[in-house]
Amino acid sequence: MKTLEPSVSTSSAPVRIDLFYKLLDRVVRLFRKKRMLAFQQMFPISEGTRILDVGGTRLNWELLSARPQVTLLNLGVEDRIEGRFHWKPGDARQLQFADNSFDICYSNSVIEHVGGPEDWQKFANEIRRTAPAYYVQTPNYWFPVETHQVSLFLHWLPHRIERRLVRYLSGWGWATRETQENIDKWLAYNNLLTKRDMVRLFPDAEIIVERFLLLPKSLIAVKRGKPRPSQPETLA
Repeated sequence: MKTLEPSVSTSSAPVRIDLFYKLLDRVVRLFRKKRMLAFQQMFPISEGTRILDVGGTRLNWELLSARPQVTLLNLGVEDRIEGRFHWKPGDARQLQFADNSFDICYSNSVIEHVGGPEDWQKFANEIRRTAPAYYVQTPNYWFPVETHQVSLFLHWLPHRIERRLVRYLSGWGWATRETQENIDKWLAYNNLLTKRDMVRLFPDAEIIVERFLLLPKSLIAVKRGKPRPSQPETLA
């Protein structure tokens, strides 16, 4: 999740912010551990499996018992290798890899941050092009809790109302006390998708609905493919 610098500096602000992110991290880890175990059951993963993680970190991959070779692509990172992890700078809407360079393309809670429908389509096209199998998760617009800012029902309201209430009726707003300018930037950066969107973007995938308390929390586009013979990744 992208964070913004808090706009108010008070003695209590650092405490609120620290508490908010500690609690959020605990919840995120619980869901991601369960999700990664399911991911490992969906795909045959070994030390030779090459995975492109678009917009991810080491966290998810350290939750697995398998130890695949993972390329972590993000904006503004330094190109470096640490063991089985390779950090690469890049834009998810225009990947610099040849077709089918990886065995699996993976992305968790990223597509909702790349922009609007045209950007979603570019993202999806690149995911589908870069590997014969893929796994793309995103929070569901129709889940009542907006999980990035931890708010209830606000994202279903008209934008002009939501932008005024986020600071007061969300965990993120309570913790950071953001300026209206930063709130508007955040809302523009956070565009949730529906199941219909995912079906359109990933027509060759199975769309899995991840539920919490029977409610549709997340959407996961999954395409299973046969692993290719080992070969080094190549740049287009």
